[in-house]
Amino acid sequence: MPYPGKLKGDAVVADMACGHESRELEAPTFGNLLRRLRDGRGVSRERLAFNAGVSASYITHLEKGDRGNPTREVVEALTRYLDRLDPLSSAEHRQLTDLAGLGSGEMPTVDQLRAAITPDMRRVLDLHRPNLAAYLDVRANVLAWNDSWEDAFPGVSDDGNMLRWFFGNELATRVMVNWESDVRQVVRWMRGLIGRSGDVTGFTDLLAELGEFPKFRQAWAEGGVAFAPHVWSLHVRNPVTGLRRKVYAQTGRIDTGPHPGHLLAILGLNG
Repeated sequence: MPYPGKLKGDAVVADMACGHESRELEAPTFGNLLRRLRDGRGVSRERLAFNAGVSASYITHLEKGDRGNPTREVVEALTRYLDRLDPLSSAEHRQLTDLAGLGSGEMPTVDQLRAAITPDMRRVLDLHRPNLAAYLDVRANVLAWNDSWEDAFPGVSDDGNMLRWFFGNELATRVMVNWESDVRQVVRWMRGLIGRSGDVTGFTDLLAELGEFPKFRQAWAEGGVAFAPHVWSLHVRNPVTGLRRKVYAQTGRIDTGPHPGHLLAILGLNG
């Protein structure tokens, strides 16, 4: 079912830009990232295997995802050789390490995470007004927020997810001053979060949903990964008055409570 305010676009154009026709988007895994890094350096499985001290068949199994997670020693051997051919970025190093540690347990549901927001935590949101503040999970579901957050991102309470709002709500293109250039950064951050979460399957439904949006498909096809800094800036616009403002956003992971590491606290300070 389409969401209110969903952007219109030609999915065929997006599929052509991604180099395929109506194929499901792949969530990042250790195997497909390893394959991309290997192909990008023009190295065969046999050559990579020899230099990493493993068999070519083992590399094949890793890339297909039909073997268990590799050991730290194997990951380090693979990255050392790939890095020697063409240096990996720090984000690629981190993503490989994150993805090699998958299978750490099921991701809590949105309802479970919302139930973990205590009254004291909600009061903290109100104390930060007029600055915008919210609690999100690693899938960008908005769990609790103050009035300033709703004012800055109108309609997000209906969408319930910042990524769905960003790509699927027409208001997002009017609110986010740099929406076009922000697209790639948002998608790279999403890849990083998937790796850190330790549970690719927890993102399957969201990824399929976002795959309906051509801009998302195009950015996802680029394969980039990044990790959001603790402080970053964004420019927002009031869609009614047109007034622009710069917001400095601070993000912190909440490692206490029943679901440590799955909750993010975000505070936006007016610049």
